[in-house]
This record gives sequence, structure tokens and C-alpha cells, in this order.
Amino acid sequence: QVQLVESGGGLVQNGGSLTLSCAASEKIFGIYAVAWYRQVPGKQRELVASIADIMGGRRTDYADSVKGRFTISKDDSQKMMYLQMNNLRPEDTAVYFCNSRFGKYDYWGQGTQVAVSS
Repeated sequence: QVQLVESGGGLVQNGGSLTLSCAASEKIFGIYAVAWYRQVPGKQRELVASIADIMGGRRTDYADSVKGRFTISKDDSQKMMYLQMNNLRPEDTAVYFCNSRFGKYDYWGQGTQVAVSS
């Protein structure tokens, strides 16, 4: 069973920056699609950013609300993925989850809290 562990969350002021990290217990990020999601209590989990390596090319997607502010990346050799978050806003406050999937395999981390004060 693959385990994903997030870190890097915390409290930051409006306009500040944070970098979230996600460590995998096995070397899967070179094959699996990876993504960051976030969830606010009472609301559905929202896709924030994703990377998919398809047919030798890489596709990166972002939610409209974070385009130009967040950057997703991964380091396959280090079994790590990241979410660089700049110019954070109070509406970015949420629990952030990393996700990795391939076919029937779908793995989630436990989540890390990000809080942005106004």
C-alpha cells in the first residue's frame, strides 16, 4: 500500500507564500498522475492543480482561482511532489491533499491545513 504524506501547511498572512510537499513511500510519481486538492468544511473537495505525463508529453492544469499564483511540480527520483503557493488569499484557506492515481490505483495523503489571515 502506497502512502502519501503531506507537509508544509500553516498559518500565513494575506499575500504570503507557502510550499506544500508530498512524500510517497514508493517511486510512483514517474508513472502515476499527481494532483493537489483542497477542501473546506461543508464543501466538496476541489482540484487545485495536476500533472499528467502522457505519450511523452506533460500536461499541467490549474483551477482558475489559482492560475498564476500556484505552481505544481514533482521530483520522480526523490518521490516528492510540491505545490508552491504565492500571493495567498483568505479564500485559499483549506485542508490540502496530495493525490496520485494510475488505473485502479488511487492514493491520498492525510491532508495539511493551510490558513490565510486577512
